[in-house]
Amino acid sequence: MLNLALVSLSLAVAVLGQQVGTYTTETHPRLPWQECTRSGCTTQSAGSVSLDANWRWTHVTGNYTNCYTGSAWNTSICTDGPTCASRCALEGANYQSTYGITTSGNALTLKFVTRGENTNVGSRVYLMESESRYKMFNVLNKEFTFDVDVSKLPCGLNGALYFVQMDQDGGTARYSGNKAGAKYGTGYCDSQCARDIKYINGEGNVQGWNASPTDPNAGTGGYGTCCGEMDIWEANSISTAYTPHPCRTNNDGGQQRCSGQECGTPIRHDGVCDPDGCDFNSYRMGHREYYGPGKFVDTTKKMTVVTQFLTDNNSTTGTLVEIRRLYVQDGRVIPNSKVNFPGLLDPMDSITEKFCDDTKRAFEDATSFQKQGGLAHMGRSLAKGHVLVLSIWDDHGANMLWLDSSYPTNVNASKPGIARGRLLQHQVR
Repeated sequence: MLNLALVSLSLAVAVLGQQVGTYTTETHPRLPWQECTRSGCTTQSAGSVSLDANWRWTHVTGNYTNCYTGSAWNTSICTDGPTCASRCALEGANYQSTYGITTSGNALTLKFVTRGENTNVGSRVYLMESESRYKMFNVLNKEFTFDVDVSKLPCGLNGALYFVQMDQDGGTARYSGNKAGAKYGTGYCDSQCARDIKYINGEGNVQGWNASPTDPNAGTGGYGTCCGEMDIWEANSISTAYTPHPCRTNNDGGQQRCSGQECGTPIRHDGVCDPDGCDFNSYRMGHREYYGPGKFVDTTKKMTVVTQFLTDNNSTTGTLVEIRRLYVQDGRVIPNSKVNFPGLLDPMDSITEKFCDDTKRAFEDATSFQKQGGLAHMGRSLAKGHVLVLSIWDDHGANMLWLDSSYPTNVNASKPGIARGRLLQHQVR
């Protein structure tokens, strides 16, 4: 369940491409949210959500022939990226029956597995301001608040709410091959420079596509798509983290198609983005009784999550200097936990440059966060406007061990920064 509030503090292709299907009418589930100031709140009743293009049926325009099935492109149709986009359409979505996505009032529910004519696993949706444009947020000098219930979300899964510096129209203005746009959930990017995206820059990600060895419905292509990312909430009932990820793309954090080392392949930390981020996970920071079933923040109950973005001059154009977290539950305001490694780290309770510098040093983590500009660059990215993403997913690469278990697995869990949750291991899904 989700309630949203934003509160103020003081070479182009010559053919038509990426067509729109006509078999299922695209109707976005409504999701109103509120924007608040000290004088009161205004409900944004036109809010809705759009399903990401990666989950949609893509087929030959005008007939039912699949352009993509399982983990493979139909290479008789998709001979190259531009041809694939010009011949294939993205179809409208049956949100509830196919994907398990429902809204009721200002609450959004995402089901992980939905069984119908086919079995769907996971989903990713975007908050819309209109039928064809994503809602853009600038959260500097503001706080972002939502209610969430993770009581039925077990280890190994991630119910995520985060911001990415996507194009508001989904890429239609910049890429002539993209005719579907935000209405059909196009234009995704993130700090991992995701290579599993089927359509990037208005072209099919066909070249170099390889099926995933662990996920029967996914693969990776020769291109990835990068942009700045602010993870407000990555969580299940066991652990949670919030994490800024700056990117030095060619448009200062905005969406950029990458290939090879730009994407962080083969050297993970030498791409244009920071894939690790500077995370605050209470368990990882040494407070083992803070978050979880029956703990200070009790995950058997619904909670309100508040994230504040503080700037150096108390304005929406200032430099981001701190990201602070607190919870409200059962009428109690619960401050964020403090780092609990006496003699190694100061007892910090928010993300600042000092927190990031000190934890990277103490945990012997890569310093790609600092290399990509740290909080100052993250703030510049946020000031340009970010799209709100909501998803439920599992991790076929690392099985979500980086969130709720011990990771890396080849390091003793007693070493500071390795244990991220109370589970030593969990079943591979």
